Amino acid sequence: MDGVTAVQSRITEIQQRFVLGTKTTSSSNWASAATTAGLSGTGTDYATASAGTASEQGVVSEAMKYLGVPYQWGGTDPSKGLDCSGFTQLVYRNLGIDLPRTASQQATAGQPVASLADARPGDLVCFDYSSSRPGVDHVGIYIGNGQMIAAPQEGETVKVQSVGNPTVIRRVLPAQAAAPSTASGAALAGVPYANLFTSAAARYGVDPSLLAAVASQESGFNSQAVSPAGAQGLMQFMPSTAKGLGVNSFDPASSIDGAARYLSSLTQQFGSTPLALAAYNAGPGAVRQYGGIPPYTETQNYVRSVLSKAEAYR
Repeated sequence: MDGVTAVQSRITEIQQRFVLGTKTTSSSNWASAATTAGLSGTGTDYATASAGTASEQGVVSEAMKYLGVPYQWGGTDPSKGLDCSGFTQLVYRNLGIDLPRTASQQATAGQPVASLADARPGDLVCFDYSSSRPGVDHVGIYIGNGQMIAAPQEGETVKVQSVGNPTVIRRVLPAQAAAPSTASGAALAGVPYANLFTSAAARYGVDPSLLAAVASQESGFNSQAVSPAGAQGLMQFMPSTAKGLGVNSFDPASSIDGAARYLSSLTQQFGSTPLALAAYNAGPGAVRQYGGIPPYTETQNYVRSVLSKAEAYR
């Protein structure tokens, strides 16, 4: 089992004990589940999948590992609980970027972003919610399309929610990592159908590593796979979807081309890679219905796993 798979397996083991996004998860239960899964909160267990990588998708992927962790004021250990700035500090530390401890201090890190329209996935979104004292008192991580991941408040868990109107937006990623990925075919050396992923990605402006990750997640690179639900081929298209895209699901070149077109369309429609993946898995209607990643365990895990695999292929 590789490092990415190990991390995903252990995170999933914890999260299966809880309903993601609910307000009823207790810190004691979370700590017990984390201990059972062997997660101590000391750092290395959480950093394996994307340590040293500071791309936009890398930040989002790292942040999504902590969905369902209970909020705890002053919390910096995910096996016990996280507060808002403890969460953002942990995510970036795992990616090799040091942030100050408090939300008000993080609101001065990196470079300013003029407006939400200019925000990129991975940016810090900061808020001044307290009328009794001036200054930023809450922070989250922007994931695109008006959504962020944050540790909201006592009684809640780390979750995806609407970003609203941030007071301050800061970009802490290195400038060269803020642009959309243009990974070359060399990064996919040894991956089945690498040349097809690379050429299709270039045609439709998507990341070839992401296409490879979807194929790995969907079919294990089996071009003749058929799921119990009837999804077919390398990229697991339902027959009706394949027909609408003009795709031959069992032809790898056609299937990959269709997936690249579809993911490009979904990304433009929803404004971020995580939401595009959620729509690929659960359908665009579900993403529109919930205004973000649907609260389905399968879809939450699917998005996390594909993003982690994509990071591993880069």
